[in-house]
Amino acid sequence: MTASQPRTAPDRTGAPSSRFSYTVKNYMALTKPRIIELLLVTTFPVMFLAQRGLPDFWLVVSTLVGGSLSAGAANTLNCYLDRDIDRLMARTQNRPLVTGEISPSAAMRFGIVLTVVSTLWLGFFVNWLSAVLSVSAILLYVVFYTLVLKRRTSQNIVWGGVAGCMPVLIGWAAVTESISWTPVVLFLWIFFWTPPHYWPLSMRFKDQYAAAGIPMLPVLKQDTSVARQIVAYAWATALISLVLVPVAGMGWIYLVTAILSGGLFLLEAYRLLGRAQDPANATTASLKPMRLFHYSITYVTLLFMAVAIDPLVHLPL
Repeated sequence: MTASQPRTAPDRTGAPSSRFSYTVKNYMALTKPRIIELLLVTTFPVMFLAQRGLPDFWLVVSTLVGGSLSAGAANTLNCYLDRDIDRLMARTQNRPLVTGEISPSAAMRFGIVLTVVSTLWLGFFVNWLSAVLSVSAILLYVVFYTLVLKRRTSQNIVWGGVAGCMPVLIGWAAVTESISWTPVVLFLWIFFWTPPHYWPLSMRFKDQYAAAGIPMLPVLKQDTSVARQIVAYAWATALISLVLVPVAGMGWIYLVTAILSGGLFLLEAYRLLGRAQDPANATTASLKPMRLFHYSITYVTLLFMAVAIDPLVHLPL
């Protein structure tokens, strides 16, 4: 992920189809599709675990569509509320509300419409428990994280990350219409995974966060201190992944994947700490925090692939 320069608005005198496509592209950008993809990675596999096999195809499709609309709503409203600070950060200066391609009022209406549509979609085509959890996730991200925490505390991503934990509950509720200890363990796994996932990104762009007045932990603390906390959260993440084995009756496929992928996660966290403690690594480039950031995405992907595959090809311990 690299910073980019503000884009120049295209010529609006082109063909109507071109203008329409560009408008659609800008509205899609408000929903942050990359974040939606990551959230779906944690929703889809949980449905296999809840079903202990292949869930109903149309239930999966309906849940993923509703989840995408819900995440898009939260991200759009986040863009609306953060448009002032997005203007101050190079990595977010291309967002449509900053460039003026979409007006604030239009973005707000779009976010509200997505909220209503996603809630009704999940309620009517999945179940109302998943719909309630979806609305809760939107409120947590938009109100609790964006409005309350983000600009006030260095622990913003820790507690604000609760919103990103909700998809596992939604996926489980979609199949079972209930909540049990299994999705709660996965909820906690994502909760502890979020800081060592996001803080390396914050280390990479800490100058931009500082310029925007956002008190991310790497802005307020030395790299060594941040890296130590990353290691602590990485340990909690790896250990909680193993708790799922007795709670959900997972087999060898999940256990081996959790141990190997969690071990690599810890290794990358310790490598970051080692570089932070070395006086020679005084620059962000030499610190290489994005190594851990990118692997953290691989880690969540591998673990949740195992969550889906294990009940399909179950090799009991």
